[in-house]
Amino acid sequence: MEGDSIQRRLTAILCADVQGYSRLMGADEEATLRALKAAQAVMHRRVAEHRGRVVNAPGDSVLAEFPSIVDAVACAAGIQAELAGLDADAPEERRLRYRIGVNLGDVLVHGEEIYGDGINVAARLEALAEGGGICISGSAYEAVCGKLKLGFEDLGEKSVKNIARPVRVYRVRPEGEPSAAPACPPQNSGTEPKKEDSGSVPIPSIAVLPFTNMSEAADEYFSDGITEDIITDLSKLSGLLVIARNSTFTYKGRAVDVREVGRSFGVTHVLEGSVRRAGGRVRITAQLLQAATGHHVWAERYDRDSADVFAIQDDITREIVAALDVKLVRGEQASAWRKSLADPRALDAWFRGVDRFNRVQREANDEAARAFAEVTRLAPGSPLGHLGLAWTKLSAWRNGWGDGAGKALEEAAALAREALRLDEDCADAHGLLGYYHLLAGRHDQAIAEGERSVALSPNHADNNANLGCSYAVGGRPADAIPTMRRAMRLSPIYPAWYLNILAYAAYLCGDYEQAESAARQCLQREPGYADCRVIAALSCLALGRAEDARREAAEVVRQDPAWKLASLEGRLSIERNRDVVARMLATCRELGLQ
Repeated sequence: MEGDSIQRRLTAILCADVQGYSRLMGADEEATLRALKAAQAVMHRRVAEHRGRVVNAPGDSVLAEFPSIVDAVACAAGIQAELAGLDADAPEERRLRYRIGVNLGDVLVHGEEIYGDGINVAARLEALAEGGGICISGSAYEAVCGKLKLGFEDLGEKSVKNIARPVRVYRVRPEGEPSAAPACPPQNSGTEPKKEDSGSVPIPSIAVLPFTNMSEAADEYFSDGITEDIITDLSKLSGLLVIARNSTFTYKGRAVDVREVGRSFGVTHVLEGSVRRAGGRVRITAQLLQAATGHHVWAERYDRDSADVFAIQDDITREIVAALDVKLVRGEQASAWRKSLADPRALDAWFRGVDRFNRVQREANDEAARAFAEVTRLAPGSPLGHLGLAWTKLSAWRNGWGDGAGKALEEAAALAREALRLDEDCADAHGLLGYYHLLAGRHDQAIAEGERSVALSPNHADNNANLGCSYAVGGRPADAIPTMRRAMRLSPIYPAWYLNILAYAAYLCGDYEQAESAARQCLQREPGYADCRVIAALSCLALGRAEDARREAAEVVRQDPAWKLASLEGRLSIERNRDVVARMLATCRELGLQ
């Protein structure tokens, strides 16, 4: 190949062969050959239908590649479904059963042929698959998660022949069989539900669906507030994995199957309920269900004065802890239950403030600030009003709302400190201060506050993600990767910036394949995310694919003609390692970015 053009590219690879092919040929050559030709015709057709191409098909094997990993996995599932019907009438010992492996990886391209470890991994996955089955790699699972109506089972990391690092393996489950893999992202960074010693009972995990408002439409904020506070209370428990509010609220107003929720979020249990408020009384119903079956674990109805809402939430949390046999670590019994706002008017103002704040609009943010100010007036000893006001200041600063937006960040930090004066265990206040220190370039303080916030509320997705960001730019990118994956596990419907931080951290660690994979997932959601596209370009160059790198760099400017390298340099000003920044900017200039 000397003198010929050799290129690299990221591609989806499908490898397939027949289980026990030699045995079948030895028993009946003609019948096996007929069955093989019929199966190969199915495979070639299916590959073409899914925009792939068959690279090679020697004997009973097939090697195909696809521009899309989603197409590759969908093709594999379609092949197995169709082949299962071809010889359904044949005796079991005469049936032709293909094993299929699918990988998303880097390959060398020479003419029409492809080579490299990306193919080797797919071949090893094929060998791990059972007859009629499919195994895919962790990179493939991460890319298809949530995009196909397929179930998956996490088989863990496997050491395979001639591959230096263990490969994360997922089995594609037959149609109708529920997924046993966690919700996205998939990799085992200590974030997904782990197995007990028995190997069969997962650590409890829960999704709290928005409680249904049974009162006037104007009281919707009240039922939402109940739901959010239950999530907050549960999130403080280290022995329970709790899906974030931003993810579970996507089911608001929808009639859902609990089993679908369980599969979507990879949880063991689901909590749902309703709220009715009339006069000074409130009725709350709650029921805990097994996600796999939809069966009830417990159900309860609470009729109390409005002033007792936090007490009801405490009761619900304790019921869940008991039902799921969550082992509380030292101190959690005292810190898990949210402190009460004794005045019902303060409680109502708190819920109104949270509702308006979540709308992320300037006018709503102003309304939220007024509501939180009312909380501080009615309950001056509670940290909640000060914390809520800090959130509104931070939102105003981020969005440039109001004449005083420039100083809003300082005001947010002051309010967070006041919340901590009233309650030193206020996790969100620690998280906000961590973000404040990060923007000021005080990396050690940012990390310390971030770690404190996560220790106090282990299941808070954004606090985990902000800590991951502090790790990434604070000189600890290797710690950022598992932290970001935990944030993604806690909030399966996570924002694109989570992927941007993951891509950046992986790039700094020299894991350019993971960096490019994360960046491309981000760009699938937001094609105009310039910073992430820059990481994709830099990763391509580091992987030896200069043409792809230049193409990605040109796409940055095509998406935003006003984009300037100086804007990226400004955002990288919080990076602790200035040599890293200098190298990244120099490489960007080499790729034509100015």
